[in-house]
Amino acid sequence: MANILSVEVIATKIFEVRDKKVMLDSDLAKLYGVQTKHLTHQVRRNIKRFPPDFMIRLTRKEYRELLRHQFGTLEMGKYSKYLPYAFTEQGIAMLSSVLNSDRAIRVNIQIMRAFVQLRKMLLTNADLRRKIEEMERKYDRQFVIVFEAIKKLLEPPKQTRAIGFHT
Repeated sequence: MANILSVEVIATKIFEVRDKKVMLDSDLAKLYGVQTKHLTHQVRRNIKRFPPDFMIRLTRKEYRELLRHQFGTLEMGKYSKYLPYAFTEQGIAMLSSVLNSDRAIRVNIQIMRAFVQLRKMLLTNADLRRKIEEMERKYDRQFVIVFEAIKKLLEPPKQTRAIGFHT
């Protein structure tokens, strides 16, 4: 279980949608060892536990963009015809009460640890950026090129548009 749920594995399943870090219902179902339809059925039965800041339903456009980002291309007929739910960190925590199994509890603990570790990494990056900017002010202009290069390395990768024909 520990190897399957390393922070790196979980981090690859966390996406940003509508300025929120989320995980898709299908990815969570795989981690929990249940079918996606079972997970969504339990969520619908307990819908009051999932307000809009805990869970969102993706639009077709958001789903297509996520699939392109995740897999590069779309294969016709391979993906669900239903739009997926995307769960925020709080929604994922709530899932452990809805899917009340030992595995769900263990998986949720690992996912919560991954979110915490990702937050720490983001804070560390911000702290490092602040220190570099302080050094930049302190030292003379000959290091400007070095500092600019370091800053570019600290920036998250920019979303690029897909190349190809669009209708």
